[in-house]
Amino acid sequence: MGGKSENKANYFDKLKGLLEAYTSIFIVEVDNVSSQQMHEIRQALRSKGVVLMGKNTMVRRALKTFIPDSPEYERLLPHVKGNVGFVFTNDDLKEVRDIILANKVAAPARAGALAPADVWVPAGNTGMEPGKTSFFQALGVPTKIARGTIEITTDLKLVEAGSKVGPSEATLLNMLNISPFTYGMGISQVYDQGQSFPPSVLDVGEEQLLKTLSQAIATIATISLALNFPTLPSVLHSVVNSYKKVLAVAISTEITWPEIEELKDRIANPDAYASAAPAAAASGGAAAPAEAEKKDESEEEDEDEEGFGGLFHIHLMYDCLPGLWLGLRLMYLKKGAHRSSAGQLNLSRRLRIKFWDSTCE
Repeated sequence: MGGKSENKANYFDKLKGLLEAYTSIFIVEVDNVSSQQMHEIRQALRSKGVVLMGKNTMVRRALKTFIPDSPEYERLLPHVKGNVGFVFTNDDLKEVRDIILANKVAAPARAGALAPADVWVPAGNTGMEPGKTSFFQALGVPTKIARGTIEITTDLKLVEAGSKVGPSEATLLNMLNISPFTYGMGISQVYDQGQSFPPSVLDVGEEQLLKTLSQAIATIATISLALNFPTLPSVLHSVVNSYKKVLAVAISTEITWPEIEELKDRIANPDAYASAAPAAAASGGAAAPAEAEKKDESEEEDEDEEGFGGLFHIHLMYDCLPGLWLGLRLMYLKKGAHRSSAGQLNLSRRLRIKFWDSTCE
């Protein structure tokens, strides 16, 4: 009894020491892993990680004693089931995962074993004498006699993944010298700095993350615009839409400023610009595209520096989270507008358009 208690205490101390020394843990499945494989995996992980095995009941009991001081260890408990062990590491998770999964050995099929993957019998000559044809026929394997030997005519799925290998299937695979299974450590869960997640998360790349993030931002912007609730992703769209509305108001009224005078003139006199276009194209020659491109680039730079041609002064204020308060003030200065007593919009010195979220005072 004293020896068992001492071993138990030593195991608890060892597990606690590893949990404190390492930030990441692989919970590994060790079904059908031989002692030789385990030794090779330990050798491969030397200086990169530590493998710890133990009875599930002892592991659970140890973790439960650590939970009051470290509640995050509770995330490990649901995964301590079956034939599992721990691989502790502080190195790169992908690199350690590859080392764990790289050590696999081929194994012959055994009657009663669960197939980890589909087992196929390939088409081709078996080199067996015709007297064994009935054995193939009993398993539904299509064959023919070619040059005095049995030949399998088409590929056949003999055993499906997850099903038990029957005695006849195991015998046939051994007769054909097929070792269909590979056994090694498998990873069921990853624990990293208090968080638990499946190993597939390690395969998520930067491109996929950026794509998901951009989709989320687009969704937020769409919902914000539909609800008329300003958020950071929707501000730019709101500014553009508001500018279009300002242009529409200016075109429909006598309000004007230098940047839209040509636009208003084009709308008022379309024929003049239509007749001038062919002449300009003919006289421009080969240098016209280059000059136009250069002009477009300079205009874009001016717009970037001044912000819509110096037309708008944008003031963004955000605070008060949650319920983001966003005040967006768009101003343009011109001999602008005032309202008469009748409420009619007339020319005055300034027109202000304000957007705000009234949910946050």
